[in-house]
Amino acid sequence: MEREQKIISIPEGLDQDRVDTALARFLGLSRSVVVSLIEAGEVIRNGKAMIKSDKVASDDVIEILMPAAKRAPALTATPIEGMKVVYNDDHVIVIDKPAGVAAHPSPGWQGTTVIGGIVAAGYRVSTSGAAERQGVVHRLDVGTTGLMVVAKDEISYSDLKDQFRDRTVTKVYHAMIQGHMDPTEGTIDAPINRHPKEDYRFAVVADGKPSVTHYKALELFPAVSLMEVELETGRTHQIRVHFSALHHPLVGDLTYGADHTISERLQINRPWLHARELKFRHPITGEALEFFAEYPEDLTRSLAILAANQLRN
Repeated sequence: MEREQKIISIPEGLDQDRVDTALARFLGLSRSVVVSLIEAGEVIRNGKAMIKSDKVASDDVIEILMPAAKRAPALTATPIEGMKVVYNDDHVIVIDKPAGVAAHPSPGWQGTTVIGGIVAAGYRVSTSGAAERQGVVHRLDVGTTGLMVVAKDEISYSDLKDQFRDRTVTKVYHAMIQGHMDPTEGTIDAPINRHPKEDYRFAVVADGKPSVTHYKALELFPAVSLMEVELETGRTHQIRVHFSALHHPLVGDLTYGADHTISERLQINRPWLHARELKFRHPITGEALEFFAEYPEDLTRSLAILAANQLRN
């Protein structure tokens, strides 16, 4: 296998991750491949070979001999049907992402990406960050719709990253969960990390990263609830994992235990999750910006089915 030496600086978002998890996410490799490299002594920090249980710190410089064939694919500019530009100036662009679109390229993903769609539409993006993640300061899952902000220049990228790190950005989602939460308004405070046995999933685990989700019920239906969710932290799959852990998975989220019969009756083939509201400070002018995104067609249709009392326990 062709290999290459790579030297990386650990970003803030991976601070205190185990090295195997951090490198798998940063490099786009499977964790098993990263573990094999670590065990072979090919992951070095400060001149010393690391072990997989070591934790990384932001700005750690790590040297790794990695399989060149596994690198993330190059950016491909591809127009995205249904992607709406909500706001655009010389520094940032806010889009309303449709379902089925990834935030950026990654190994194994053959579909469209937000960054590819923005470039195809003629907009520039910041060159900061990993090459395949240019301008991306936060992500939405492939199946999640709604608002994303992307930086168009390096100063804006750095400032927005700081805002997300400092938790001064407001991110409000709407989600449809199975059943009813008790109480109907509250906070889920449960640490999240990779699932111990299934790399593609995340889970509430004792040694996970602090993860806090605030919620309140907007409307109760016989078998499901429409929830407003605000993230205090921004872990991967956080909303999906937190509600699933409490036995109220998102409608349509088969990865985290949703009942496929409810999903079918509501005609939902993805997690019912929409990034509804986004508030942040403009990185250059300091102006407070606030954006809202209407529901896409599939979520609107499911609400119409519920309104017609077509879903019962």
